[in-house]
Parts: sequence; structure tokens; C-alpha cells
Amino acid sequence: MPAYPGDDAGDIAAALGALPSGTPVSEVARKLMDLFTGGSIAPGTRLPPERQLASTLGVGRSAVREALAALEILGIVDVRPGSGTYLRGTASELLPQTLRWGLLIGERNTAELLELRSGLEIYVARLAAARATEADRARIAARLDDMRAQLGDLAAFARADLEFHHTLAEAAGNKVLIDQLQVVRSLLRVYADRAVRDEAEARSAIAEHDAIHRTVVEGDPDAAASAMATHMATASARLSADAAVG
Repeated sequence: MPAYPGDDAGDIAAALGALPSGTPVSEVARKLMDLFTGGSIAPGTRLPPERQLASTLGVGRSAVREALAALEILGIVDVRPGSGTYLRGTASELLPQTLRWGLLIGERNTAELLELRSGLEIYVARLAAARATEADRARIAARLDDMRAQLGDLAAFARADLEFHHTLAEAAGNKVLIDQLQVVRSLLRVYADRAVRDEAEARSAIAEHDAIHRTVVEGDPDAAASAMATHMATASARLSADAAVG
């Protein structure tokens, strides 16, 4: 297992650079996270000790300790008492955790999250229309049938709606995109779980999803993006209204 002794310690320290005095723990964590997820350190690498990281960054050891503890909670590093701190995963595997960290330590603006989700979903639809296999199209159609079958149960309908979007994202064939969507959806979950408020809204949502499905079957990326944009506009309006009330 690679470790920090020798030149590796100097390389890692040099890559960090000093921070301004009085830097908050969140910024220390950001600095470490940028280094750990940049792809230059191999998964499983043992990192320099706290005292060396603190000296290089120009901050107290307690700030580094707290930052590493936060990154451990997010699954970015593994702190092993008596052994050291180790990097988990590759840069791409760590992306969901880093995105979640960036969103959670900042102010969560529902409107901005909805805009981000809309952009990601529209691109997913475009890719799915270009890349979906016959098996993918069949699974998307099955999720649409699930939505139709749950019209009388809005909670089950919301779950079927989410599965439709998951299946569409899988058809897009981009794991990083799927990870980003999962993070944004999780932050919006309190509102997404009540994405429709009555059967009339559920029927409108089905019509919008059906339009997306048809463009994917036709293999028309532009039409798929347009259909998803229409759906996201109405869905985001509903979620924004719920956020304002909640």
C-alpha cells in the first residue's frame, strides 16, 4: 500500500500551500478535498501526519483534525488510530461525496438546486435518446406503466416517478452524471416526495413523462431535451411552491 514517506510527503505538502491565518475548518477541508480528489494521489495512500499538514497549511492541528474528521464522515478518507489517515477511492468515485460536501457546507438555495437538477435532467434525456438500447427503452416504458398504475396512491406515484428518472439516467450511460443527480435529488427529497398534490397533477406528470419516453424511443436527442425541459419547468414550479410553503 503506498504511503507518504520520502518524497511523497514533500510532494503532497508542496501541493497544499499555506492558507491565510484564521482560516475556518470548512476551508481547510476544502483545501484538503481539492488535493485528495485531484487524481494525483492513489487510492489507499497513507497521507502525511496531522502535524505536517498543519505546518504546511499554516493552521492549527485541531483545524486539520476536525477537517479530516469531516472528510472521514463523507467517506473521502479513512482515519485509522495508531496507523494514519488513508485516501479512499479514485477521484471519480469520490465525486458524489465532494459534491455533497460542497453543497452542504454552503447555503442551500432551493431555487439554485432546482436549476441544477433541471440542467442535469435535460442533458440526461438528450444522452438517453442518443444511447438507449432496446432493453433500456423497455425498462423506461415499464417505469411509465408503474406511474400509471399508482395514480390512486400519490406516495407510490412519487416513487415510481423517481424510478422513471433513475432508469432514464442509466440509459444515458454516464455514471458521473448519475452521481450528481443523486446528490441533488437527495437535497431536494423533502419536496420531491410530494412532487404532485392530487390526481390531476399526477395525470399531467404522466403526460409529460410519456412525451419524454416517446422521444427516447424515436432516438431524437433534441426533442428529448425539449420534452424534459417542459417537464422540469412544471415540476420545478410545483417544488418551488412547496418549498415556499414549507
